Amino acid sequence: MVFVRDDVQQLLGMMAAVGAPPMNQGTPEEGRAAYRQMGAIAERPAPPLARKEDMSIPGPAGAIPARIYQATATATDTRVVTFFHGGGWVIGDLETHDSLAAEIALQTGLTVIAIDYRLAPETAFPGAVEDCLAAARWVASQPAVIGHAVTGQIFAGDSAGGNLSAVCARELRHELPVAAQWLIYPGVDMTANGGSMESFAEGYLLTGEVMAWFGAHYIQNEAHLLHPHASPLHSDDWEGLPPALVFTCGLDPLRDQGRAYAAKLIAGGNRVIFREAAGQVHGSAQVRGAIPSAQTDLEQQITDLKALLA
Repeated sequence: MVFVRDDVQQLLGMMAAVGAPPMNQGTPEEGRAAYRQMGAIAERPAPPLARKEDMSIPGPAGAIPARIYQATATATDTRVVTFFHGGGWVIGDLETHDSLAAEIALQTGLTVIAIDYRLAPETAFPGAVEDCLAAARWVASQPAVIGHAVTGQIFAGDSAGGNLSAVCARELRHELPVAAQWLIYPGVDMTANGGSMESFAEGYLLTGEVMAWFGAHYIQNEAHLLHPHASPLHSDDWEGLPPALVFTCGLDPLRDQGRAYAAKLIAGGNRVIFREAAGQVHGSAQVRGAIPSAQTDLEQQITDLKALLA
C-alpha cells in the first residue's frame, strides 16, 4: 500500500477530475502556460520583502533575466542563494518560482538571486548549463549590484534546477567560493529507468511520459546523455564537493536518482544532509497553497540548510 498524504491526495484527485491533457501531448509553449496557470491557482502568495528587483546578467548568448530577493535592507550574512528553477529544462521561469524564491529569502535571511536560463527545445543542452555557470560567475563579481560582498554561493534549485545546481557546484568549486548545494528532488540521471521511475510513472503529478518529453527536448544528441553536465550522477568526480542538502519525495519518479546521488556524495566523503518527504510528490514546492504540508517540508529543509552552513 502506497502512503499518500491527505493534502496530496486532495490535489491529485482534483487534477484527475479536471482531466487536462498531459503536458507531453502539447507544445512547449502550451506546457509553459499550463505551468504558470497551475502556480497561479495552487501556489502560496509571495511574502513581502525589503527588495525584489529584476535585473539582467550578461550571458554567452545574450542577456539572462534574473531577480534578486532580500528580506531586509541590510545583509547580516553575505552568502547568496543562486537559484535555478525547475521545469524539465523546458518550462518554468521567474514567475513560476517567484513565491518559492521569496520564501527562501524570508526564511533564510539570505540574498536570493533567481536565474532565468534559456529553455529547450529552442536551446538544447548545454545551453542551460552555460547560462547558469555564467550567472554564478557574475553573482560572485557584483557586490555593488547585489548590495554586499558575496562570500559564498549556495547553488539551489528544484528538479531540473537541482540538476543545474549540482553541475555548478561541481564545476565551480575550485574557481569560486561555494558554500553549499541544495538539491530539491533533483533530476541527475538522464538514463534512469526502473525503480521509482516505473513505480510512480502515473498518477503522482510528474509522469514518466512527461519526464521523457522533457528529456527529449533538452538532450537532442544521445551522445550527451551520460555527460556529467547532463547526468551528474554518472560523473567520476566525487571528492571535495561542497556540502550538500539533498531532498527527495517518496512518490516521485526521480526519487531513486536523488537517493543515489546523496549516497555517492556520502561515499565520496562529502558532508551531506539527506531528507525524504514520505507521501509527497514531485513539484510540491511550487504548489504549497494546495499542499500545505509542502510548506512544512520547505521549512524543514531550511532548518537543514542552516545546520549545513553553520
